[in-house]
Amino acid sequence: MRLGLDVAQQRISWDELVRRVRFAEDLGFDGVWGFDHFQPMYGEGPGETFEGITTLAALAGVTSRIRLGLLVTGVTYRHPSVLAAQAVTIDHASHGRLELSLGAAWFDKEHHELGIPFPPTGQRFDLLEDALEICTRLFTGDVVDYDGRQISLKRAQLRPLPVQQPHPPIWIGGQGPRRTLPLVARYADVWHAWGSPNSLRESNELLDTLACGAGRDPTAIRRASSLSLDDLETSRKHGGKWRDAGYDYLVCGWPDAGDGQVEAFARDVMPDLTS
Repeated sequence: MRLGLDVAQQRISWDELVRRVRFAEDLGFDGVWGFDHFQPMYGEGPGETFEGITTLAALAGVTSRIRLGLLVTGVTYRHPSVLAAQAVTIDHASHGRLELSLGAAWFDKEHHELGIPFPPTGQRFDLLEDALEICTRLFTGDVVDYDGRQISLKRAQLRPLPVQQPHPPIWIGGQGPRRTLPLVARYADVWHAWGSPNSLRESNELLDTLACGAGRDPTAIRRASSLSLDDLETSRKHGGKWRDAGYDYLVCGWPDAGDGQVEAFARDVMPDLTS
């Protein structure tokens, strides 16, 4: 099992963010995860929030081993072709350490206040499907013509090719049976969902069926979820249940107790989950 640490870049200074990321790298976490928002997601009033994609690019230059991702990148915020170019740039800047996680976006307040279009749900999922198809095609370096639901391309081409071939691992978050899981079955290298192994069993089985229908081996789609570090014995118990259920990646939330709790988890629990 691989373990990542969520260091969502909100209500902390840039220097504190970098310190946390380097701390996670030193402790042996596989990856660090930010979020893709322009405003804080908790607490009252305004607060520091650093833009996600440029944050990953900057973190690539101050780390050497740890993998980098956003959970998840909202496709409403950037044109898919721009996102593909940004992803390739970060993949090169990090020497192949980008995890590319995509979602349909949901935070309507942020969109409305900042003047970012927020289409109805169906159109956002159409845009997500276009973004997945556009990114995977542009990552080939070939000339691309694409007639999409929301976005179309005409003789489009991006270079260089990504460091990671055929492309950085694509994550898709969510468990909607009508739109999300079919997209996971077609495009994702990793499926991330919230819940418990029991509550996700039906979605997990449906994903297997959909993957077979899409001509893919279900085992090629890694399963991921999240883990609280606020109580270490609970972390150990829940982490073991996820591992036994076949999940092989957990994104660990930054605990209220801070550094000491993260360090204790890395020392006392992480070896049991990753061995």
